[in-house]
Amino acid sequence: MRPRTVIAAVVTVAAVAGGGFAVTDLAKTDPKDSGQRARGLPPSTAPIERGDLVNSTSVDGTLGYSRESKLNAGAAGTLTWLAAGGSTVGRDGRLYAVDGKDVRLMYGSEPMYRVLRSGDKGVDVRQLKANLRALGFGGGLADDETFTPGTAAAVERWQRAHGLARSGHVGPEQIAFATGPVRVGSADVAVGDRTGPGQKVMTTTSADRVVQLRLKVSDAALAKDGAKVRVELPNGTTAAGTVSAVGATAKAGDDPSDRTPRIDVTVTFDGPGRITGLDKSPATVKLSGETRKDVLSVPVGALLALDDGSFGVQVVADGKAREVKVTLGMFARGRVEISGAGLRSGLRVGVPST
Repeated sequence: MRPRTVIAAVVTVAAVAGGGFAVTDLAKTDPKDSGQRARGLPPSTAPIERGDLVNSTSVDGTLGYSRESKLNAGAAGTLTWLAAGGSTVGRDGRLYAVDGKDVRLMYGSEPMYRVLRSGDKGVDVRQLKANLRALGFGGGLADDETFTPGTAAAVERWQRAHGLARSGHVGPEQIAFATGPVRVGSADVAVGDRTGPGQKVMTTTSADRVVQLRLKVSDAALAKDGAKVRVELPNGTTAAGTVSAVGATAKAGDDPSDRTPRIDVTVTFDGPGRITGLDKSPATVKLSGETRKDVLSVPVGALLALDDGSFGVQVVADGKAREVKVTLGMFARGRVEISGAGLRSGLRVGVPST
């Protein structure tokens, strides 16, 4: 019977859903390997390994801040003070001042759009009362949406602490709501400018660092909301993070030479207070997807394309080589999961010379 020809192959994992691959014949033979090949042995070998195989990819992103928003003035007058760009403002901190009167930050999801006084009801009233309690001015206030005489008294205590007239009511000329501490990104006006209600004063972001990245749609399964990741920071250190937001719409890439559809992904840090680095500096996110536990794997270069269209490996032992047909599993990090008769951890298989 005519000996069957075996084609040595290099297998490359394609970046498509489902982990497909292409096979390329090794057309060239290194002269130094000719002796080995004459004896039917591969030029080099590598062990079959048993362990966990994790499908992962590394994606370049940008270190920055999330939740960019604009902050509008709440009163008309001359801007007399502005928080510095890059500074962080917390609850009750100064954001800006108009005619010498400070506008301070309080936490809440609904913006400050009206003057709040006794008898008013609404989500903004609940937010105000929560802040007065947190600041120690309204310990007895109920967690509800009604502006009571007790609320007015707590407002007066807060006003007195800041040297303001004790009116018992409060409006956009004294406070602004944001969902949490803010970082001042850029100012849209300068000290000395005239401003008015609704005029943009500054751009703010959240105070915590995040990484923004654009991920190929083919890798979207690796970036599930809540997935744990590792981030390599500009200074070479790594930090743990979590996927906190995944875009619902794919958009073509910005690079004219690569219009691959991508989705926007945001990664937050598990320890945001420890993260340093310049805004807009590069960071690399390692995303891990499916994990195959306790499987056998070999380098992808160990695969042979067999005559019947299947794949195999060349097992080398005692100076002899034999071909074993294999069933392929998951590809990850240059290795491929295999199974087949007689295969076990520690056996050596042929690979192309390095």
